[in-house]
Amino acid sequence: MSVELDGTRVFTTMRTPGNDFELAVGFCLTEGLLAGAPVNGVRYCARGSALESEFNVVTVETGGAAPAPSPRLGMVSSSCGWCGSDHVDDLCAHLTPLPEVGFPDLGVLTRVPDTVRTTQDLFERTGAVHAAAAFDPAGHVLVSREDVGRHNAVDKVVGSMVLAGSAPVPATGLGLFVSGRASIEMVQKAWAAGFTTLLAVSAPTALAVEAARRSGMVLAGFVRDDELNVYAPDRLTAP
Repeated sequence: MSVELDGTRVFTTMRTPGNDFELAVGFCLTEGLLAGAPVNGVRYCARGSALESEFNVVTVETGGAAPAPSPRLGMVSSSCGWCGSDHVDDLCAHLTPLPEVGFPDLGVLTRVPDTVRTTQDLFERTGAVHAAAAFDPAGHVLVSREDVGRHNAVDKVVGSMVLAGSAPVPATGLGLFVSGRASIEMVQKAWAAGFTTLLAVSAPTALAVEAARRSGMVLAGFVRDDELNVYAPDRLTAP
């Protein structure tokens, strides 16, 4: 699926069909393309029939309020394309530190994966898709989405929150669950959307840990069987 922002194609990705508008809007927000601009409309294919494009082109419209994007001709990969601390510096320069909202209850965090699992209908049928979910401090799942790409699943969650009217930073004080590893791109997307906790089933990368610590985000991984590892902040203090 290809996404255009105000008439300029900004990315193309392989995705699981469904929630396409959410995916497009979420990507534009988490990649910093909206820059706080409100989304005025989302539709299939701005220059012709949606049937002709087989519902594989989505246009996000801000009426020119968003900065003019640079065209991106390549495919978006599911792998992490970041390669060093300089990129973390760039990330910190473009995003402000997250607000302090208090450390989440560890017992709540360990229960989130089981709660999300009850929403993974496609995974139950195929065993081959990722999940992402937004959850509140009590561990209640607010939004859950599935996609063959874990980045896409996150963007669908964020996009659903934006389209529900929570923009420009829809997730302040909430947590984000991801079913795979926590790459720096996951931290970037969580940070851009305002999530203060990122919870992953698998391991984080070293750059993800560095970025999470500098953002003020809580980062936990290997959340399984009522156990987890906390990587950010760098040390816990007794309550």
